[in-house]
Amino acid sequence: MKIGILGVGHIGKTLALALAKAGHEVSVANSRGPETIDTEVLATGADAVTAAQAIRDKDVVILSIPLHRIPETAPLFAGVPVETIVIDTSNYYPQRDNKIERIEAGQVESLWVEEQLGRPIVKAWNAIGSASFAEKGKPAGSPDRIAIPISANRESDREVTMKLVNDTGFDAFYTGSLSDSWRQQPGAPIYCTDLTLKEIEDVIDTTERERLPKRRDIAVAAITERVEDGKTNPGAVYGVRLSRILYM
Repeated sequence: MKIGILGVGHIGKTLALALAKAGHEVSVANSRGPETIDTEVLATGADAVTAAQAIRDKDVVILSIPLHRIPETAPLFAGVPVETIVIDTSNYYPQRDNKIERIEAGQVESLWVEEQLGRPIVKAWNAIGSASFAEKGKPAGSPDRIAIPISANRESDREVTMKLVNDTGFDAFYTGSLSDSWRQQPGAPIYCTDLTLKEIEDVIDTTERERLPKRRDIAVAAITERVEDGKTNPGAVYGVRLSRILYM
């Protein structure tokens, strides 16, 4: 498939490496230009391009940028066919994104993103820590393979995204429509807790929506206290342990 990725941070980099390695034709872009993209991101065959080129004539476009930057990408999608699958990997963290009143009032994050872009989207790869994503992928059929939740409204979006999740080394768990995607937002039991398909099935219905923001903010405070600059992602062991204690 022809896949464009906007953003080459922790998650975007692993997506580029894994999807190109799986045989997809991958183009990656950032906000500073293709010449600034680290060659390590391109090691398995992805091409560095401009943002406009990353979106043009693609089967799938993946947004791997902070949530507060989603609105500025909207003009890029003006000429993108509605059947193009757009996957968002972002999460809402008010400490980084500034407070977004509609989300603060209870709007599901994915529905807010869909409104900003004015088109259907899929939510995927948002509920796994970057270290786990980079280090813990396994072949299909592995008994302890981690599962990544996805949500989508269109059947074609769901099918393709689940296949791509598998291509990155993880099982895919369908949580439902975008309206249900709050079950994979920060603070939820399946958020960054590295669960298998069976383990997600066991806890998905225990998610308490009203408690998610408080749990999210407690996790941010704990990570900020532990990491001096407040920006570096914690290692996989600490991040998963903290998430399981707070969210499950």
